[in-house]
Formats: sequence, structure tokens, C-alpha cells
Amino acid sequence: MANNSANVLAGKPLATGGVLVAPTGTAAPTDATTALNASFKALGYVGEDGLTEAAERSTDKIKAWGGDVVKVVQTDYAVTYSFTLIETLNADVLKTVYGADNVTTTAATASTGTLHAVKLNSETLPRQAFVFEVKDGDARIRIYVPQGQITEVGEVTYSDEDLVAYEVTVEAFRDADLDANALKYIDDGKPTA
Repeated sequence: MANNSANVLAGKPLATGGVLVAPTGTAAPTDATTALNASFKALGYVGEDGLTEAAERSTDKIKAWGGDVVKVVQTDYAVTYSFTLIETLNADVLKTVYGADNVTTTAATASTGTLHAVKLNSETLPRQAFVFEVKDGDARIRIYVPQGQITEVGEVTYSDEDLVAYEVTVEAFRDADLDANALKYIDDGKPTA
């Protein structure tokens, strides 16, 4: 098959949000474009570096007497997604980064704006379902992680020159129903006439 530049995509988020989160067990998406279950909450703007997917495999080489490699066995497999959330005043972002039980949000009043009280503690963050929405023109990519957990939160910097942002890494655990860590739906956006 010849090269085809129409098959090349760039990854931009949908206008409705590129990173969404819901409780585990929320109805799963079944394709790249059908509306998501209303339980999925968009986490707003993501930093300019976008979304990074990393699939890592660790292997061991088994050698025969004399040193020839006779087999390579896989010892490890992990899928992670990394991104930076930049909507610091978004309650759903705070609950995702710090854990819903650690965030209390109080609606604005005549004397104060919306208030967020955030506990920083050692509690393990819960597993959640994540959806990542990507587009290029009419083409769509939807990545579904039914069992994701934030395992890393980067340093938060408060300065005149930087945004207050949350660099996070989500570990995608293998889901028994899906029989995978994540599922990627890709639609080229070109239906037949």
C-alpha cells in the first residue's frame, strides 16, 4: 500500500474536554463518537504537552549453555497516561488529584467566592474510569481506561511565571471484563456515501 498523508493524525482535545473521569463501573463507551454516560466529568483544560501514553514491557532473556539466547519471556506489562491539569479552581480537578474525600467545595455567597478546602494526606487515591478524547478534523480517537488510578502527582509550583498545575500519571490496571488495561477506539470520520 502506498503512503497516504490522510492517515496521519495530530492529537487535539475535543472542545468538550480531552480528559474525563467517572466512578469505576460507569457504563463504558462502545465506540469513538457516541455520547458518554453523564457520569463522566470533563477535567477542563490540559497543558500544552497534551496526553502521553506509555506501554512498557519488561523481558528476561533465557540463555542456553554456551550463551545463546533461546527464549525471551515477558515479566512485566504496564500502561500509563500522563497529562497536566491546569484548571486549579475546578472542583472535579481537585477531587481527581487529591481524592474526593479530601476536597470540600462550598458554593459562592454574597461575601465569598466558591471555596475549596483541600486536605493533603497519605490516603491512597481511588481507582476511577478515565476517557481521553482526541480529534483531528473529523477523525476521532477515544481511549477508555475502566480501572485507572493516579499514582504520581508532580510538584506544584506557585510563582508569577507559571500556571498552578497538576502533572499526573494514571496507571491503567488490567480490567477482567475488558481483558485489557485500556481500549482505544479510532474512527477516521469518513462514512460511506
